[in-house]
Amino acid sequence: MKKRCGKYLLTVLALLAVLPWAGNEGCSAQERAPGISLRDINGRIFSLRDHERKTVLIVFSTTWCATCRTEIPHFKDIYHTYGPRGLVMANINIQEPRDKVARYAAKYQLPYRVLLDETGSVAAAYGIMGVPAMVLIKNGFIVTRHYRQVDSALARLFGK
Repeated sequence: MKKRCGKYLLTVLALLAVLPWAGNEGCSAQERAPGISLRDINGRIFSLRDHERKTVLIVFSTTWCATCRTEIPHFKDIYHTYGPRGLVMANINIQEPRDKVARYAAKYQLPYRVLLDETGSVAAAYGIMGVPAMVLIKNGFIVTRHYRQVDSALARLFGK
């Protein structure tokens, strides 16, 4: 009896270790992406609803984040690789003034839209606890919010 219970316990533990990754690893996540309607640094509105039938990558960042600056070449590579294939990419800057964010975007020549989350409500809705953070959305549903899984998920969605 003890031998069989131990075997089942190991199986349950193995499943628990794998299940958190299973929902976000594939390209058919069940979690609907919270709606976004934010102004960009040029005053234009970006609404996720306008892109609900597309693949959208949202990068959450701030101007003061050193890692965010270090990752800019990677973000640009993603944009230049997948943008021509239909990826919509936007950077959401959290709780900083438009002028400061606009100078930052110009200095680093960000080729994708830079949005202003002035109150931090969008970051909160997505559960963002630190930056940089990325959320990949397809057809209105979150594919992954795991930073390290975004590249492989994009490769699966768009092909290499």
